Amino acid sequence: MSVTIGALRETAPNEKRVSLVPEIVDKLVKAGARVMLQPGAGERAGFGDLLYKNVVWASPAQLLQTADVVLTVQPLTVEQIGQLRPGSVVVGFLQPYARAAEVRALQARGITSFALELVPRISRSQSMDALSSQANAAGYKAVLIAANALPKFLPMLTTAAGTVRPAQLLIIGVGVAGLQAIATARRLGAIVEAYDVRSATREQVRSLGAKFIDTGVSAEGAGGYARELTAEEQARQREALDARIAAADAVITTAAVPGRTAPRIVSRAAVERMRRGSVVVDIAAEQGGNCELTRAGETVEHQGVTIIGPVNLAAELAYNTSEMYARNLFNFLQPALQKGDLVIDWNDEVFAQSCLTRGGEIKHAATAKALEGAK
Repeated sequence: MSVTIGALRETAPNEKRVSLVPEIVDKLVKAGARVMLQPGAGERAGFGDLLYKNVVWASPAQLLQTADVVLTVQPLTVEQIGQLRPGSVVVGFLQPYARAAEVRALQARGITSFALELVPRISRSQSMDALSSQANAAGYKAVLIAANALPKFLPMLTTAAGTVRPAQLLIIGVGVAGLQAIATARRLGAIVEAYDVRSATREQVRSLGAKFIDTGVSAEGAGGYARELTAEEQARQREALDARIAAADAVITTAAVPGRTAPRIVSRAAVERMRRGSVVVDIAAEQGGNCELTRAGETVEHQGVTIIGPVNLAAELAYNTSEMYARNLFNFLQPALQKGDLVIDWNDEVFAQSCLTRGGEIKHAATAKALEGAK
């Protein structure tokens, strides 16, 4: 019997994305799967029900109780997990470090769950890297937010009234979001500087036409992420960065450490050195923020400087981010889809390392340790 793969309409506030788009439904059906969808699941992303072909429409309760595999953007709620059929599979962003109750509910229910945040960063898994696909959107959108908030043009303009100097942007954190922010700001004509504690990003920054700020502090970490800095390193970093922050018209911060509060990089004192009318866009707001004055989901003004703490920026570009996310999910599942059945190879490091819960156990060691300590 064919595996049944289902997707719900997301219920989290301001979440517009959907985990299945028509293109991927067609691919799943071609692979022999049966696809179940909640009516209206894709409407907020721009995918009306009429665009979906060959799907079985079902209520949320029917879908959760029937589907062998449930795909999701945001973590399922404890109530939704309680309706899942024991032994079924959940795949999506599960926020294992932040959702203790949901992880325990998956464990108790005997659900096999895969957190896309945990997919190992190896060459073979690049097409499954949902963190990167969604971070691209966040970096792009952050620059547009900054441009909209600035009382200046980004590019240089030569007019009959004289020449307008280009705006100067500083990007802090050169991961996927930061690189996209640099590229977008350069396309819009701004002068761009960038900083990351990982010195290996220097050439990436330069290749995009931006200047890399060298503070003399390096924090190369495992898996392509940055490690946490010591207090002494943070002080050295702050001294060098504060001068560049003061010179910037807009600062976009993207620095994050998985499973931890975002590093505090932009202090109140640094903000107070910025010119009136300057802008800080902190896309690490949901993880506590890189700026001391950031409030998640709010815009704050401090001594003439605007600090914006946007949340879930990827949902603001829901049509394209849903397409990318659904492709990530399909590429993740495809190796396990064999003649319409789901056959997971537990010797495959992608499945093994991204598995969060299975058979009543929390299989991801770091999450298990964190939840044990939270008891």
